Amino acid sequence: MEWRAQNQPTATRLASFMPVAALVAFAAPAVHQGWLVPAQAEDAPKQLAAGKLLVARRSLQDPNFAQTVILLVEHSDDEGTVGLILNRQTKIPLSRLSKELEGAKGRSEPLYLGGPVQTDSIMALVRSRSKPEESKRVLADIYVISSKGGLEKTITSGPAPGTLHLYLGYAGWDAGQLEWELEMDAWNVLPATAGMVFDAHPETLWSRLVDQEELQVAHARHLQSAALTDIL
Repeated sequence: MEWRAQNQPTATRLASFMPVAALVAFAAPAVHQGWLVPAQAEDAPKQLAAGKLLVARRSLQDPNFAQTVILLVEHSDDEGTVGLILNRQTKIPLSRLSKELEGAKGRSEPLYLGGPVQTDSIMALVRSRSKPEESKRVLADIYVISSKGGLEKTITSGPAPGTLHLYLGYAGWDAGQLEWELEMDAWNVLPATAGMVFDAHPETLWSRLVDQEELQVAHARHLQSAALTDIL
């Protein structure tokens, strides 16, 4: 499936097909300089790829990305990275898009803010045993859809509850930009699971993942300290 416009950077070439900016204007924080608080980067290299999660460090203060969990749906060393914020659920029902998407009529599922780039575009993540039409596989049985036709077909097919999320806008990085942010230790990189992508309580997803990581780091340091004590 061709879901990107040609001859444009990956981070900016996901096509917009419907005007929904009015729905997200209230939730688009301003970008400002000096938002990143440098920290010591981990020695282990980060493996960026579709299907990985970015979990914002506590030190990341940009209002666009503070306390976010982002699923990478596309990554290229030459063209950049595209992701969707998983934990910014809105109170806007899917039915508000019924003028653009016939299948959205009467649907009460909430829309998500996928990121600050092209907030007048819509993308979807769907969990399916078989590949939906006009979709791109992200991991396991999870696919991303960005075309109007693909969204129409998926919504009208009646997906099971908790297997379809729609996102207004997306997060995008030019080539090398996300790698620089990783060097500044702005993000933790984790393998994604379906449970994380379609978590029933997205409002607490970030805090749970951060707490889990900090406990693991503390445990590892304790083991290292104990090992050094035994040697000495």
